[in-house]
Amino acid sequence: MTSRKAESIVTNRKFEPVCPLPISAKNTVQLSHGGGGRLMQELIQDVFVRAFHNPMLDSLHDGATWQVEKGTLAFTTDSYVVRPLFFPGGDIGSLAVNGTINDLAMCGAKPLYLSVGFILEEGLSMEVLQRVVHSMAEAARAAGVPIVTGDTKVVDRGKGDGIFINTSGVGVVPTGVRVLPTLIQPGDAILVSGDLGSHGVAVLSVREGLTFDGNVESDSTPLHHIVADLIDNGVELHCLRDLTRGGLASVLNELAVAAKVGMLVDEEVIPVSEPVRGACELLGLDPLYVANEGRFVAVVPASQGEAALTVMRRHKAASLAAHIGIVTDRDPSMIVLRTVVGTHRVLDLLSGEQLPRIC
Repeated sequence: MTSRKAESIVTNRKFEPVCPLPISAKNTVQLSHGGGGRLMQELIQDVFVRAFHNPMLDSLHDGATWQVEKGTLAFTTDSYVVRPLFFPGGDIGSLAVNGTINDLAMCGAKPLYLSVGFILEEGLSMEVLQRVVHSMAEAARAAGVPIVTGDTKVVDRGKGDGIFINTSGVGVVPTGVRVLPTLIQPGDAILVSGDLGSHGVAVLSVREGLTFDGNVESDSTPLHHIVADLIDNGVELHCLRDLTRGGLASVLNELAVAAKVGMLVDEEVIPVSEPVRGACELLGLDPLYVANEGRFVAVVPASQGEAALTVMRRHKAASLAAHIGIVTDRDPSMIVLRTVVGTHRVLDLLSGEQLPRIC
């Protein structure tokens, strides 16, 4: 090809710049609106909360709870669009079951029943569908929470990316248990149930065809047994939150805003495995913002921090539980990280999306 012809092709090509952070996200939905960061929070507040405003919704917890004649019920719903459908340590089916069970557990509830809604794309392999459904059934049986109702819809080829799943769950909160962000108090201990970032890195490795040193698998697992054990052992749970989209940093920001408190966390004691840390360094990611599907943060009175850790560490999924920080009355709504070199930096909400389509 001559240089003149190449120049002609280049000059006639339409220039379409692409920015990882949209210049304006006010008029259209962006992929980053689903990432757990600042744009997602703005979407929730400006569109959904404004339209659906009511006292039960305004707590902005992982599920709604309400009093009935003989106790308190909890209800939650979630949708799953993870890409790829299968990844090391899990798949979209088991992820949907575990994620909904965990949302109920974060309310202090014992999960009772699940529903499932499938949106299937025309042309989806029956073998793939059967694998997903079998995985869901196995996850529900293992957790002891049956799927009791559901729905199926099919959309045109090219309009559904294979399969999307919505799951809802109902549970019951034990008498006397209240778990809410607004109960967080200065002086409380901040605990995390295990090492961070493995789910996001596992999904990314398959999506992008990457290989990392060490075996990185998703941490997807149900957490309700750990929460029930904490309650049964008399631990006063001020707040629980599972560390999904946006990771630890985003969740702490959400809780600090809801409770109007500050938080000081210590990077040196936050558990991150070496394979995950290495992968994040290679890809320019911060593990504190990477999604998890089997980890949660617990905020408890300082006097009960060690007792809570002892209970949590009895469970395989929380064997690396750690006390990572404290709640303060300074700098409300701000998360300050004490780094491994002794400096301090603010952990703010990300505007964009580190890893889209992660759950």
